[in-house]
Amino acid sequence: MAYDRKKIFQQAKEVIKKNKLFFVEDVVAYLPISKPTFYDYFKVDSNEFNELKELLEQNKTEIKVSMRSKWYKSNNATLQMALMKLISTPEELKKLSMNHTDVTTNGKDLNINIQVLGNDEPITDEKDED
Repeated sequence: MAYDRKKIFQQAKEVIKKNKLFFVEDVVAYLPISKPTFYDYFKVDSNEFNELKELLEQNKTEIKVSMRSKWYKSNNATLQMALMKLISTPEELKKLSMNHTDVTTNGKDLNINIQVLGNDEPITDEKDED
């Protein structure tokens, strides 16, 4: 059965806006065509596909901003902590963390020799001194 490509494109834009969709898969589920047909009509990186992706991204951004605003206004400590972790600097994040492991030894490289397969020398944690 042949479908009107322009009509399907308009329908896709409408369902994205109406249903606040986030993913291409969700858009396809609302359309009267199969997934292979959708991708035949709207090739990845085509102008139409990019326009649909932009609408999906707008929905994601609106929801993220809305959620962060609710978290900010909330009296729920868990939501406030989640927001703080999202907006904090690395130093602030360290202070907020209940459990922080510094695997970089304060930014200095670890001095570990790694055994290479086939090499019979043991792995040491000391630097070779020449």
